[in-house]
Amino acid sequence: MARSQLWRLPRLGKVQILPVRSKLQSRGLLTYSYARGPSEPALFEQTVGDHFAGIVSQHGDRTAVVSKHQNQRLTYNELDLKSNSLARGLASIGVKKGDRVAVSLGNGIEYAIATYALFKLGAVLVPLNPNFNISQVAAALSHLAATHLIISTEANLPRREPRSNLPLLTQLVPNLSSGKLESALVPSLKHVILVQNDNGRIDTSSFACTTSFPSIMSELTSDMRPLPAQGLEPHDVVNIQFTSGTTSMPKAACLTHRSILNNGAQIGDRMMLTPKDVVCCPPPLFHCFGCILGYMATATHGSAIVFPAESFNAVATLKAVQEEKCTALYGVPTMFVEELELLANGTIPYEGFQYLRTGIAAGSSIPAELMKKLHKTLNLTELTICYGMTETSPVSCMTTTDDPIDKRINTVGRLMPHVEAKVVDPVDHSRILPVGSKGELAVSGYLVMKEYWNAPEQTAAAMRADDEGKIWMHTGDEASMSPDGYVTITGRIKDLIIRGGENIHPLEIENCLFAHPGVLNVSVVGVPDQRYGEVVAAFVVARENGEKRVTPDDIKSWVRSKLSNHLVPKFVFYINETEFPKTASGKIQKFALRERAIKLLREGNELNANSASNGGST
Repeated sequence: MARSQLWRLPRLGKVQILPVRSKLQSRGLLTYSYARGPSEPALFEQTVGDHFAGIVSQHGDRTAVVSKHQNQRLTYNELDLKSNSLARGLASIGVKKGDRVAVSLGNGIEYAIATYALFKLGAVLVPLNPNFNISQVAAALSHLAATHLIISTEANLPRREPRSNLPLLTQLVPNLSSGKLESALVPSLKHVILVQNDNGRIDTSSFACTTSFPSIMSELTSDMRPLPAQGLEPHDVVNIQFTSGTTSMPKAACLTHRSILNNGAQIGDRMMLTPKDVVCCPPPLFHCFGCILGYMATATHGSAIVFPAESFNAVATLKAVQEEKCTALYGVPTMFVEELELLANGTIPYEGFQYLRTGIAAGSSIPAELMKKLHKTLNLTELTICYGMTETSPVSCMTTTDDPIDKRINTVGRLMPHVEAKVVDPVDHSRILPVGSKGELAVSGYLVMKEYWNAPEQTAAAMRADDEGKIWMHTGDEASMSPDGYVTITGRIKDLIIRGGENIHPLEIENCLFAHPGVLNVSVVGVPDQRYGEVVAAFVVARENGEKRVTPDDIKSWVRSKLSNHLVPKFVFYINETEFPKTASGKIQKFALRERAIKLLREGNELNANSASNGGST
């Protein structure tokens, strides 16, 4: 059977257990934390565009993309033709193989078309967060020497009013009304292509040096010929993703056709996607979650992807699931929490969710209570858990749809095909730890990025060769591995709280507090303490229940009754869900919460709280 047809079969395999230093239990289980994923199915050795052509030939009449907020949908045939048209239009204004083309758009039809147009040309798709300000946009474009920018006239951001991009554009290109584009901030920039999404609120008729998205396609839509060969190879860089980490200057990870195509296909395999599936994808396309876990997974299986809104909107998401009879739903825990709250308070009627079966929860560990609610309330009985990072294209571990519930709560599954992983001593990376021991997770295989763009020192620090010359991506995440190859992520190594010499894992306390009926969401960080070095601080989103709200003493008593005394928070802060500082993918930025806690304590108060200062003392 041809590799391109293997989407038809459940392409799962058993994890391979590798002998490490000749120490292997006779029953075939790991004794050291080193494992390899299945060796089948074989990897695709194609470009994204070549593989897409095969999907179009098989499923051309099936729905590929639905954009609910635009009331538009495209079949695979239509997506193919429109992306060909845009590719020709982009080529006519100078876009060629290897050019970095930045895209600052919300989820929608234009993004869907632009993605495949760029992949077919061999240009490099550079997603930008629409929330970026002028400094961030200029820094990103300059760093990559980007030649073209596709940007919407408005940025539609979660829980905020739309933001006009006119001020950003006029700072980036002061001579918008002239016939020649010039940017002192980004000298490499040659063209700006505008997507008008402002419902007529912004007049762009005088922007003589920009090109409208529709016009660049309209002149060439009648050309039905295939695109000329671009000389593309599977190992070519086709996507540069800015890491969504916790620093002010994200790194630019270079991903190839081969890495994102195969990762997307394997993700779809783990969910058992078929051409009949309809996947609701509220996570953003400018992040790996939307682009690869979402769009690449559905497109490699002939499934449909649904965009409820330009950015996350819980109401729009639930309505999209109901109206499109979605079979899968994606999200990070904070998204799921908001959706469940809308169902609980009656804002959205509890109906139309019977078609749901699977989906992905990623971005951060999902608490047991939340998983149970998703199973019961949204019928997500086959919900899968993913783990990865931008630099690994992104998913290295994932549960299956039929993994036991405890595995989907307590682990991130086992390795993806053709992937190796080990848990090593965070200080001595050559020392592989016994199973069950906590250390730094390192990953190797086809999925590892090519490099950080123009950053050899950062690349060398993250991608390290072992004694045999194999390249390993060191994740910075603390993990453990079970004898049967399941991986558990216990947090970022730098997020560990070290209290009086003892390592405290925030996730353990967060899972405990999430089970409290008065807690809607929670994040735990460490703050400096003169006696213990660090102590526990909890930021709590309290569930409103009439006049009664969970108190700091309630929080501390709850933890004290269920966990060791040293895990009881010393400080408790109330916070609104919208106040949580988050990355582009929806992860809570603990470093920012820690800074906020330190500032509040320095000012002599706990935010809206009056907890006793002796909470959590031994």
